[in-house]
Amino acid sequence: MSTSPTQPLSPPLVLDEPERLARAAAFAEQLARRRTVRDYAPTPVPREVIEACLRAAASAPSGANQQPWHFVAISDPAMKHRIREAAEMEEREFYQRRAPDEWLKALAHLGTDAEKPFLEIAPWLIAVFYERTGPEVEGHKAKRYYPHESTGIACGMLIAALHNAGLATLTHTPSPMAFLNELLGRPRHEVPYLLLVVGHPAPDCRVPAIERKALADIATFL
Repeated sequence: MSTSPTQPLSPPLVLDEPERLARAAAFAEQLARRRTVRDYAPTPVPREVIEACLRAAASAPSGANQQPWHFVAISDPAMKHRIREAAEMEEREFYQRRAPDEWLKALAHLGTDAEKPFLEIAPWLIAVFYERTGPEVEGHKAKRYYPHESTGIACGMLIAALHNAGLATLTHTPSPMAFLNELLGRPRHEVPYLLLVVGHPAPDCRVPAIERKALADIATFL
């Protein structure tokens, strides 16, 4: 039996079944409107909104409750410019040399290329890192359990929170991303996970005409 301290569970929402279904359906409908956005308006977003969404992300479950994530929220124009320069350098290598033809064909319908102006136009970038190990203490690095999976769950909750706040996002993953450690002063035991672009869509924003799989194609009930 565990000897760790415990506390009472916060009372869950008291809902009857029609209310429960209505809330679940409304949330599903809201998230179904989420789209990845590449064209942003420079409209500012208050820091307090980003902070609230990060608090939501930080409530994610994690292996052994180690919470192996770190979020760096960037609004400084000079830093965003430096990140764009470094990211586009890696992207040019990707599109011109590293990406296999099959991958480029899979991306073709999205119309992406090495130019990433949204990294400067959007009001916020959130660089997400995960800890492969803990920091070194007296020559020892503590193991982290399921850090990649835990950080992925936190990022999903962050995207949902931002969408719920009426904001658009883009998950950007230039490879490799080690330049983020250097530019943002993060320690070596933290690994860049993704760069999340956050803001308001441009007034003339358009997105690819794609469809999501039906529930029957992605879920099985037994």
